[in-house]
Amino acid sequence: MSEKDYAPLSAACVRALHDKLYDKRKTAAFEIEKMVKEFATVNNTTQINRLLKVLGQDFATSQNAHARKGGLIGLAAVAIALGKDTSQYTVELIKPILACFSDADLRVRYYALESLYNVVKVARGSVLTHFADIFSALGKVATDPEQNVKNASELLDRLLKDIVTESTSFDLDGFIPLLRERLFTKSSFARQFVISWISVLDAVPDIDLILYLPELLDGLFLMLDDPMMEVKKMCDIVLGEFLRSIKNDPSRVDFSNMINILIAHAQERNDDMVQLTAITWIKEFVQLSGPLMLPYMSGIFTAVLPCLAYDTDARRIIDIKETATVVNFALLKLVESKECKVGDTSKDEENNGKHSLSIESILNVLTQNLLHNSVQTKVAVLKWIHHLYTRIPKQMYDYIDVLFPALLRTFSDPADEVVQQCLVVIAEVISSPNECAKNAEMNPYYSKFVISLLNSFNSNKSLLDERGSFIIRQLCVLLNAEEIYRTLAKILLKETNLKFASLMVEHLNMILLTSSELFELRTQLKELKTKESCDLFCCLYETWCHNPVATVALCLLSQCYNHVCDLIKLFANLEVTVEFLTEVDKLVQLIESPIFAYMRLDLLEVPCDRNLVRALYGLLMLLPQTEIFHKLHTRLSCIPSLHLHCDNKSQTEIKAIPARMKGIKYDVLLQHFQDVQQNHADYKKISRAKEVATINKELKNFEI
Repeated sequence: MSEKDYAPLSAACVRALHDKLYDKRKTAAFEIEKMVKEFATVNNTTQINRLLKVLGQDFATSQNAHARKGGLIGLAAVAIALGKDTSQYTVELIKPILACFSDADLRVRYYALESLYNVVKVARGSVLTHFADIFSALGKVATDPEQNVKNASELLDRLLKDIVTESTSFDLDGFIPLLRERLFTKSSFARQFVISWISVLDAVPDIDLILYLPELLDGLFLMLDDPMMEVKKMCDIVLGEFLRSIKNDPSRVDFSNMINILIAHAQERNDDMVQLTAITWIKEFVQLSGPLMLPYMSGIFTAVLPCLAYDTDARRIIDIKETATVVNFALLKLVESKECKVGDTSKDEENNGKHSLSIESILNVLTQNLLHNSVQTKVAVLKWIHHLYTRIPKQMYDYIDVLFPALLRTFSDPADEVVQQCLVVIAEVISSPNECAKNAEMNPYYSKFVISLLNSFNSNKSLLDERGSFIIRQLCVLLNAEEIYRTLAKILLKETNLKFASLMVEHLNMILLTSSELFELRTQLKELKTKESCDLFCCLYETWCHNPVATVALCLLSQCYNHVCDLIKLFANLEVTVEFLTEVDKLVQLIESPIFAYMRLDLLEVPCDRNLVRALYGLLMLLPQTEIFHKLHTRLSCIPSLHLHCDNKSQTEIKAIPARMKGIKYDVLLQHFQDVQQNHADYKKISRAKEVATINKELKNFEI
């Protein structure tokens, strides 16, 4: 290439810029610096532009690595010579230098950084028009494997930050999209670079990054999960500073555009630091913004409810659970507040406003979490459902059909605490009148629930055996015990599966006679003081007839001793099975329990109640001579003999039938008992015939 092609550079200067020795290239740079000063003095912009073109195109893009180095040092020399006038030539200076940032030769990359550092140091604020290009190039160099290159990039980076923080005309709006884009890089070093910029900008008093936080938050939380501890620490500090700023002045915070980002990261199960930070932010958002969070409650539930299940000694996991508990409590208080409105924000936002609950989405999340394997989570869900029913019963009533199946499934939960809380919810639902009902009893879900409960017991015998007593006792506490028993009796009276009806009556009878929760109901049946109590007795009797021994127990409880005698006479016509004798055995044990203390004391009356004695002897005659037989026999032997040898006065004269019991038609009840027992006999005959037919069919198939 001829000398004139490099003009205004001299031949010696050109050779020096191509030299492999740094000192010779540096000497050439001094010559260029002197030349540019002379051009600038006489305002010879033509020659300056010519020189920049030669250095930027012929040298900085040369195939020769030493020439590229020479071009870079030459460009820096031009900038130093121009001083404050550098601002007129920033494009010609910066563009070729940035092109060398990605050079394959690490020394070229190093000199490019050094060159740009000198340009920026001279030009200062003038380089901000090229900030996006410089920032992008620096972000790439931050991942350079060569440490010297990284060190040089850090020097340039610090200088650029100083210029930005000093500037009053920095285009923050233009920079944020650039920053946001680089937040999603996977490189730890690139992340360090981005976080450092956010930290620096946030520290500038005249820059309000909180306004741009919705665009940055997701990327910051992604960086918090970085494998490099230094990145995690930097990100944690930045997020902490942002949160402090939010707490200091919530009025300028766009809570709504950030809460979903937090909800997503609060479900990060693989990094407890990310999860704790996200839930901590959610806690502050709920406490600071209040009603603004109502439309997002379903999402917050999705993030928070599973965290209530955490059970470990790890400090951070404990903090997550405690923070989630605080969030849950804050939401409860928020729903109780006057600011809470209810509506479907997706359909009626204009009418309901932005601060309203979407019941449907909330209940979807709650019912999903009823399937969680944690007791704490399920209990929290059930408490929320109960809370919503007490707070907004009318709105919740529309969703009973959605909730009911989920609540019924919860009865089979292995944890008593869960079942108990589920019963609290059920009691609230079925005792609350709907818009069409004048009282709780008219709630159609009362009977629907009892039917569903009996169906569950029918299809799942283990549920009845293991939880039946607990469920029924709890219902009697939460609701009216008499109404529960009346409803159960009326439904069981129509039960077509007579075997189940008998089994269910056996369970209900045992609960009635032994549970402290049913003390008042026992007292009501024992005394039969009112027409209502007599009606209750008759209602139960009709259903209790499915189980002969339970019927006797009910009549003993109600002191209908004469009727007991009539019933026991009919036992001679019944099939005496092992199950039957076992039930008689249990009844005798109950007679010896404190429940029937009043009846045992009746044996001391003078004259004695002949029917009571006959009834007890009747039970004795039904028993084989086992331990229970001897126990009852011993009891009867304690009766003074004068009581047994009463005079021949009629029993009516001895002990008048109480007026309260005269309204009970015992003959009708006795006939009903016989009819029911005949139904059971027919049912057993049909069932056995079906069993024989099935066995014969199987044998026939086997022979074939």
